[in-house]
Amino acid sequence: MSAAPASTAGLTALILAGSRGPGDPLAVYAGVEHKALIEIGGRSMLERVIAALAAVEEIGRIVVQIERPDLLDAHPALRAAAGDKTLEVIAAAHSPSSSVLAALERLGTPLLVTTADHALLLPEWVRYFVEHRERGADVCAALAPSEAVLGELPQTRRTWLRFRGRRYSGCNLFYFATPASAGVARIWLEIENQRKRPVKMIRRLGWMTALLYLLDKLSLDGALRRLGRLAGAQLAVVEMPFGLAAVDVDKPADLDLVRQIVAR
Repeated sequence: MSAAPASTAGLTALILAGSRGPGDPLAVYAGVEHKALIEIGGRSMLERVIAALAAVEEIGRIVVQIERPDLLDAHPALRAAAGDKTLEVIAAAHSPSSSVLAALERLGTPLLVTTADHALLLPEWVRYFVEHRERGADVCAALAPSEAVLGELPQTRRTWLRFRGRRYSGCNLFYFATPASAGVARIWLEIENQRKRPVKMIRRLGWMTALLYLLDKLSLDGALRRLGRLAGAQLAVVEMPFGLAAVDVDKPADLDLVRQIVAR
């Protein structure tokens, strides 16, 4: 993999657009052939994400990782959404983590990663994330604190990440800055592979880490240090002041909510 340059000019952005196959429950609910093609406000989710990334000056290339590369040719609006930015398509692997690993091998670093179901994504969110990332970190992730999310969606019900009295929600934005960041993707893959074997997964992460988390005694900084040691990489987060950045479309209720937000 290539080393990270000093600036983000010409940054490559990767959109994870894999689905759960032809029977994807969300695609079935929306009546489309692929989840990424679900329409919201007259545009598909994938088109909306491509357009948001294309409006960010630092991004020079957008790569869609999908198990159906033919969809981009079948839907010209997707290429049009990229404007004058380079738009490429590569095949998705069998899971998000393995897709990211394959993309890092092929595309190098730095690599900005988001998802096709991040249908509300705005250019200013991406700019804020890129501008506020910790420069010495190998990987940065975007998290929205609960107060920002609840300020936008006071009735929302979600599973929070809890760190010593504070609650966060993921924002589906990641910055893989250096070749060492591949270690994080490998740990992610391990966790995905062990999700049906919780004891083995906890043993890998560390019993004390799991206990501290369950007791709400694990700080966010402590969690980043512990995971970083496992991955052989330095990790950091960017706290996003945008509550809606934590909203993605993973189930029918999410789709209904996002359509309501866009229609406001």
